[in-house]
Amino acid sequence: MNRHLAACVAVAVIVGAAISACTSHADTSAGGAARSGAPGSGTSAPARPAAAPGCAAAFDPSSFVAVVNNPYYPLPVGRTLVYRGVREGVTQTDTVTVTSQKKVVDGVTTTVVTDRADHNGRVLEQTSDYFAQDRAGNVWYLGEDTKSIDADGTVDTSGSWLAGVRGATPGIIMLADPKVPCGYRQEYFKGEAEDTAWIVGRGASVTVPYGTVHDTLRSLEVTVLEANVVDEKIYAPGIGIVTERSLAGPTEVAELVKVTG
Repeated sequence: MNRHLAACVAVAVIVGAAISACTSHADTSAGGAARSGAPGSGTSAPARPAAAPGCAAAFDPSSFVAVVNNPYYPLPVGRTLVYRGVREGVTQTDTVTVTSQKKVVDGVTTTVVTDRADHNGRVLEQTSDYFAQDRAGNVWYLGEDTKSIDADGTVDTSGSWLAGVRGATPGIIMLADPKVPCGYRQEYFKGEAEDTAWIVGRGASVTVPYGTVHDTLRSLEVTVLEANVVDEKIYAPGIGIVTERSLAGPTEVAELVKVTG
């Protein structure tokens, strides 16, 4: 393990202890009491994120607005972002498009964002993600319909989920005021989608094929479904994700090469 990776994994372990201070989760089952914990701590999954000062917000279907304009996760209709990288040993191109489509999920009208991954023209995966922003500026993730397509045409829809269906609950994909070391659950559908992220850095400049971006935001992500995997994402203001890579686990990397719209 190189020094940079060791430092990042150490941060993941240390900052994990701070997640409960930034993000708590209310259990709304009968007699459920609020509880919180770091990823992989063994605490059972919550029903909905509960309010925590300066970090995660409470989910309230009546508090959402029609646009998604969070500086670090803007979704203007018609925008397309193209990423290139490697996943599972295969080169791929990801084309992310903010559509004009809307979908009501768990009482909230969401913006539909499509993501098409291909390798030399062969489609590997097609996904529709559902996002919405609350009045405070938090961007919520309310589900995804995903299809992985094998070379023989076999389609796998595992990982798909919708908030409010079969116990799945919404998460936050970007905080209104992301601070180090705020932690937040990004999604929850038991056994299928259980990602947690926390903010570990702000302000650096990063160069990707698209160009050099400044005042970036850096996060680490983990999931109890893949205990040995740690992912890093870098966000740029006005754009969103500019690079994503694995710091532990199978080698994966994606870098922004083009933005239109």
